[in-house]
Amino acid sequence: MDKLYPPTREQTSANTQILPRIVKYSSLIIAPMTPLADDANMNGPDQSASILLIDDDRELSAMLSDYLSADRLRISACNSGEQGLLEFANSQFDIVILDIMMPGIGGLDVLKKIRQSSTTPVIMLTARGDDIDRIIGLEFGADDYLPKPFNPRELLARIKAILRRSKPQNGESRKLKLGDITLDSRTHRASVSATELALTGTEYEILRCLLETPGEVVSKENLSQRALGRRLLPYDRSVDTHISNLRGKLERAGNKNETIQNQRGVGYLLIPGS
Repeated sequence: MDKLYPPTREQTSANTQILPRIVKYSSLIIAPMTPLADDANMNGPDQSASILLIDDDRELSAMLSDYLSADRLRISACNSGEQGLLEFANSQFDIVILDIMMPGIGGLDVLKKIRQSSTTPVIMLTARGDDIDRIIGLEFGADDYLPKPFNPRELLARIKAILRRSKPQNGESRKLKLGDITLDSRTHRASVSATELALTGTEYEILRCLLETPGEVVSKENLSQRALGRRLLPYDRSVDTHISNLRGKLERAGNKNETIQNQRGVGYLLIPGS
């Protein structure tokens, strides 16, 4: 079994304080690590990001808040969907961590309301084996999911991967253009003609991968590494669901020429219009 987390210099003192909570809760959260593309670079950029954690499990929320705060992340924890939506409306957050199974307003309803007005990255916490909720959550616009029980170090790695990908690029602006589709890596925005696309961070990265090599197949493994920051898992439909959402947004924005095609068993490619 994996260690819960290898302490770093920055986390040593904090880990000593939160270890009793982790041991108490070990039956819920200890699980083998899923290999992550960003795992070799856990430190990443300087983190001062604001995270909204919405989970009705108060003890788990407290433990995760302690663990993530030790890495200089600012955590606001809410224990109901209603409280989470109110906090989200009144403050600015870089990422939302959202439990799906909650009483009252459930996680999927919270996600749907968030996506009505925001593209803030959302990581869902789901029950292991509950594929239907995962698929629906991704269709509603979640960026990624993490099944319980999970290793908090894996959650931290996914948070950092999202923060790196969602940060606008400094320096000279690089624009990618194909037909009516334009992507600006400096502003982290994409558009169809004059219509700006409201893309999640994951959808943006997938579109960028496809625009970099128009007419060429990009493997699902490569898309998972680039857009999700992790290796593609067996029976994982995350990339397919994000592609479906991206297609819909391109079409609703008026794109009729360029199409995203599936090369069965290989990956996806963006076909230039005639």
